[in-house]
Amino acid sequence: MSKIGKINISIPDKVKVILSGSKINIEGPAGKKTLNLDLNVFDLKINEGKDISIKPKQLNDDTKRLWGMNRSLINNAIIGTSVGFEKILELSGVGYRAALKGTTLNLQLGFSHDVNFQIPDGIKVTVEKQTTIKIAGSDKQQVGMVASKIKSFRPPEPYKGKGIKEKGQYVLKKEGKKK
Repeated sequence: MSKIGKINISIPDKVKVILSGSKINIEGPAGKKTLNLDLNVFDLKINEGKDISIKPKQLNDDTKRLWGMNRSLINNAIIGTSVGFEKILELSGVGYRAALKGTTLNLQLGFSHDVNFQIPDGIKVTVEKQTTIKIAGSDKQQVGMVASKIKSFRPPEPYKGKGIKEKGQYVLKKEGKKK
């Protein structure tokens, strides 16, 4: 039995979930999301618009693996369309700055050139201070991918901790050379 798959998914008041064929349409105040679900493998029940339960038709190793994943995908889509997801990145280092120029994020990261990052559709990026970037959107995977891409330009280094890191991320610092 899947520990995560057994749990029912509660639907907030503002979110509408409609099952049409093998597609699940989820619509809320923060956006829309469509998911594909294999109804030959899983039974999906929407109970009076209050919660969703997902159960496999046959219990074997393959369906056990997919059960929790599909439940998590549906849950993340419901959370994303009702509230949304956000990640906060911090730039630490001398001269490290971020600025927003239209749909482009301009980063000064100690290179001889500026790094320009084109913001994809469905993602909202705000620069609160010059060293704090807030990434928000309704798709959890897309928010994580954008944050990961921005962090990859200058990952935090272990000696001084300079680089781009998520808020609250701990950077294990190494001891420098000794004489």
